[in-house]
Amino acid sequence: MKDLRRYLVLKYIQYLVLSSSNAVSTFLGLLGSLYAIIILQSAKVSSKSTVVLISSLAKADILVCITVVSAMVLWTFDVSISSPALTSALLQNLLTANAHVSCLLLSCVAFEAYLITFFPTESRHLRTVKNARLTSRIIWMLVSAECALFQTDDLLKATSTSAPTRSPCVLLFHFSSTAAALLRSLSYFLGIILRIINVYIYYKIFFSMSNRSTLKTK
Repeated sequence: MKDLRRYLVLKYIQYLVLSSSNAVSTFLGLLGSLYAIIILQSAKVSSKSTVVLISSLAKADILVCITVVSAMVLWTFDVSISSPALTSALLQNLLTANAHVSCLLLSCVAFEAYLITFFPTESRHLRTVKNARLTSRIIWMLVSAECALFQTDDLLKATSTSAPTRSPCVLLFHFSSTAAALLRSLSYFLGIILRIINVYIYYKIFFSMSNRSTLKTK
């Protein structure tokens, strides 16, 4: 489990400490996710709720792999596409989905650590593998719906110039554009709140463990 803890530290730095991902952090994150997936295949790793969340976190980087490979193919072979702006938006939405899924799963891991530290017995019925899998599915469904809205908005923007000014497409365009803008703002503020909550949780855990160590030494 020590290697998985190091992996979580790497992911916290990548998504909840750094203001934006760079090439180095992305590359290290991909290597870490690959290593975590290999470790999770081992029979020595017991099936626990935290392990389920970490497994889903590692698999989220598949979206980054798809984005990187697609961008390299387009650049290397100079593939001509009919709407480069739409393709670029699709790749960006995949990265957005990865970041949002990862942030939510990391927050779930932090909350579970909080429950284990302060309410180990009372929270046992919540910290189950079934609940962890259900939580992961809900997160993936919500983020998929979010990015589907973003992609719909990008598609309507690309086709709005050729649509009649009084067609239903214009109304749909305004609705999706407004909804996407509100959702982007909500995601931004939610990201800030999650950073604050995660810092607070690990602050409480750190000082709780320090106090326990001090009492044992006495």
